[in-house]
Amino acid sequence: MRDPVLTFTSNGIFCPAGGFYIDPWGRVDRALITHGHSDHARPGHARYLCTEAAAPVIRHRLGDIVLETIAYGEQRRIGDALVSFHPAGHVPGSAQIRVEVSGEIAVVSGDYKTTPDGLCEPFEPVRCHSFVSESTFGLPVFRWRPQAEVAAEIDAWWRDCAAQGVTPLLAAYSFGKAQRLMAMLDPSIGPILTHGAVENTNAVLRAQGLALPQTIQVTPDTKIADHRGALVLAPPSALGTPWARRFGAVSGGFASGWMMLRGIRRRRAVDRGFVVSDHADWDGLNEAIRETGAERVYVTHGYTEIFTRWLNTQGYDAQVVRTEFRGEAGEEDTA
Repeated sequence: MRDPVLTFTSNGIFCPAGGFYIDPWGRVDRALITHGHSDHARPGHARYLCTEAAAPVIRHRLGDIVLETIAYGEQRRIGDALVSFHPAGHVPGSAQIRVEVSGEIAVVSGDYKTTPDGLCEPFEPVRCHSFVSESTFGLPVFRWRPQAEVAAEIDAWWRDCAAQGVTPLLAAYSFGKAQRLMAMLDPSIGPILTHGAVENTNAVLRAQGLALPQTIQVTPDTKIADHRGALVLAPPSALGTPWARRFGAVSGGFASGWMMLRGIRRRRAVDRGFVVSDHADWDGLNEAIRETGAERVYVTHGYTEIFTRWLNTQGYDAQVVRTEFRGEAGEEDTA
């Protein structure tokens, strides 16, 4: 399958008419970036372009880079391509990138979810001829429950832990997922203590005007006895470490779409798994693709083979495109 707008190369997704790449993994001259997770925003490019809302986190993570910004919906001509960025609903500032060349339109969606979460800009369907889609959760088993139901479940666990004198330690990726959980939960239950990786990202997002509940960063001097009824929010890498053991009796929880699968819950060795994902579920993937009106679909990461076969049975011209994107596993938890 040959696309009239995009070329899939060893460095990443390339637009020949514009001379730019989208979320490249090889070092390139000009990179358009959908969002700040490490498998999409990588160091080493000469020039970057992202949304105004994504820029603070990307600068925080990549340091002193040459970075231009663009507003959602703003059109910009790059070479012979007309480019615009549209909300992807994944994390604050995340975007789908629309590229038009000679009347042909391709949309690279990055990572996305179609249900609003109250934290980031809601997903916006963009009409196109070609759509580049993830399939992180591209199996019918992955169907998310309403956010309010999951929030009530986590709150009940938190209250139960507080009543038993046990500290709930909730693992979640430090950018996006952690902040979404803060906004979901009931802060009247107790204080929210945060790992430094989470709090550093909180500071960046607060500085750009994102309203987040009050949190307390854990330091070497923090004593859990001084914060009765607290919930601790930390990246997954903190589970089972000396950092986590300072809290004494702990009930471990993990918030991820992968918690839908019992085997992964067991391997994570946590007491509770909460199904919360910033990626589209099976219904969301199908809905998003349907609303684009696309004829061609390129599936980049996740359950690529299965989801591509399904799309072909539904009348799409679909194919797998090999990339270095990693879905929810690529949302690094140490920055």
